[in-house]
Amino acid sequence: MRWSGQELGVEQTGALPGLARLNNLVRSVQTPEFAGVTFHEVLAKSALNRVPGQSAMPFGWTINPFRGCTHACAYCLHPDTAITMADGRERPLRDIRVGDEVLGTRLDGRYRRYTPSKVLANWTTRKPAYRIRLADGTTLVASGDHRFLTDRGWKHVVGAMAGADRRPYLTTSNSLMGFGRVRVEAPAPVWSDDYARGYLAGMIRGDGMIFRGEYARARGGVNRVTMFRLALADEEALHRTRGYLRRSGIDLSTFEFAQATPERRRMLGIRTGRRAYLETIERAIAWPESRSAAWDAGFLGGIFDAEGSCSRGVVRISNSDEEILCSIESALARFDLAFVREPATANRVANVRLRGGLPARTAFFRIAQPAITRKLAMAGTAVKTVADLRVVSIEPVGDEPIDLIDITTTTGDFVAAGVISHNCFARPTHEYLDLDAGADFDRQIIVKVNVADVLRPELRRPSWRHEPVALGTNTDPYQRAEGRYELMPGIIRALAESGTPLSVLTKGTLLRRDLPLLQDASTLVPIDLAMSIAVYDDDLQQSVEPGTPSTRARLATVTAAREAGFDCTVFLMPILPFLTDTREHLHHALGEAKRAGATSVIWAALHLRGSVKPWFLDWLEREHPDLLPKYRAMYPGASAYAPKEYRQWLAERMRPLIRAHGLVRGREDAVTGGVRSSGSGPVPAAIAASSVGPATLF
Repeated sequence: MRWSGQELGVEQTGALPGLARLNNLVRSVQTPEFAGVTFHEVLAKSALNRVPGQSAMPFGWTINPFRGCTHACAYCLHPDTAITMADGRERPLRDIRVGDEVLGTRLDGRYRRYTPSKVLANWTTRKPAYRIRLADGTTLVASGDHRFLTDRGWKHVVGAMAGADRRPYLTTSNSLMGFGRVRVEAPAPVWSDDYARGYLAGMIRGDGMIFRGEYARARGGVNRVTMFRLALADEEALHRTRGYLRRSGIDLSTFEFAQATPERRRMLGIRTGRRAYLETIERAIAWPESRSAAWDAGFLGGIFDAEGSCSRGVVRISNSDEEILCSIESALARFDLAFVREPATANRVANVRLRGGLPARTAFFRIAQPAITRKLAMAGTAVKTVADLRVVSIEPVGDEPIDLIDITTTTGDFVAAGVISHNCFARPTHEYLDLDAGADFDRQIIVKVNVADVLRPELRRPSWRHEPVALGTNTDPYQRAEGRYELMPGIIRALAESGTPLSVLTKGTLLRRDLPLLQDASTLVPIDLAMSIAVYDDDLQQSVEPGTPSTRARLATVTAAREAGFDCTVFLMPILPFLTDTREHLHHALGEAKRAGATSVIWAALHLRGSVKPWFLDWLEREHPDLLPKYRAMYPGASAYAPKEYRQWLAERMRPLIRAHGLVRGREDAVTGGVRSSGSGPVPAAIAASSVGPATLF
């Protein structure tokens, strides 16, 4: 880390013009992880920004923790290699961030066991790459320097028997160590109706209580009592169950079922005594005449959260009810998951145990998608290779180097595509661990390091009316630098604790980090989430948005938000004339958004304000020179908006497509002329309003 300007009030040569002599400039920071970027850390005097009264924005207040945006300059090609996280779930390597916990290994006597491993650094490099194919069908792409754990120890991808390149290297006589990839996909997302009904059946039949009773009154007559109750130590499953029941109009009260003790965790419960609610719950958990794959997957997820365990990689689900046990076995058989029923205990409780080791475990969790993270962990499980991980071939990937990503972890290894992988390079991490890696940045980023601290007293003022606050209206609050500064958690907590509704618009996949916090905040205030995804052609997206997360990564973030219980709007903004306004592109874009779980789409034609216009036209002249005359005709002189005729033509194309994909919010949602809604439904507050640099176009 290189620090400059450690004293307040001293002119700093690395500062932006106008900032060098300001007393609120703490320091200017440069680091190789953000090569070419200078972060100017300032002490903000205020956090809340009032939107001018004449503005067309549908919100009155914003907060911008950053000025400038690192999205503009990051690498655009990120490997798709699946990394196993410490909780057993998978995430693409491109989405791994410093501070994440992945699955690593440790030596325990004669055995190697899986263990959580913290990511210390990640960075991008450009090297010749090789494609390694395994007998089970797994394909990995790695540099020649990369090392994998084999049945004969650690080996590089390529090497030599003698000379300067002599080192252990992979051959087709080697087998890699790990549990292999599982090519099983979930039959339905967790928000689908059939999955939800199956989950409720498994959870409530497994761990819920439904009571109906009568008792005589002292003065004659009969009291009829109904009660539903579900109490769990894991709030994730309780939250999911309550969310599903709320869909049916059942609003349950929450209560403390048991206090925490040194031997036992605190338990919360949900309950109701309303007879109508009870009847609705009973209908929801009834055994269906015909079970869909989604219902069976949901049932497995619910019964596992209620009665399941995963100790050292072995999945078991226990129950004493024969009908439930048979239903578990039937659902497992449907998905070709091998199992055995273990003998019942004295109290008639039997276990259905999954067979097949870690690959079967991974397949089960991918299908069932249980809510409780604690039960997914693989820590302590011995490394045993069940899959056929023999090396079949090792081939160069083309003649040119390609962009690759590597990470450094506390254990020195991680699990990639189901096999154990070593860190590629001996990188001096002591100087470079404070920030995420990147290269070719050319921005000056202002960071309001005390934004949460100044926000809290502003929200306590008697004059504050708790009006909605929009985040993401000028620069992206979840740009890459947020991974280093972590300003958003403090902002979210301050707004929620003060009773202030908030909305977030981002194109940053770092939003996933704060989804648990946003879930907690949503119990206090309304929260709107929106993801900006403008371009669904990979080559075009990489050209015009070179530093932003890929379209696929952002769609995955929409899915994660939906799984966390939020509605999520996709901002299809801007639509680029002659580039992304074809019926084929729009149909594809809306289909992808719908499949990701988007609840609505807001769209707008391109508008070019201020300094954005010359930047965009320069890009257009470089990448699509044939379109430059058309754009100059559409956006003449200082004109910022597309012609009215074009906007009307685009509306006639968009509206039936949005209706066909079921993505209408209210009657219609469009932002015509830039930032005005033409629909009757409320527009999420975080509408893109930026006019700073290329990243703010989308």
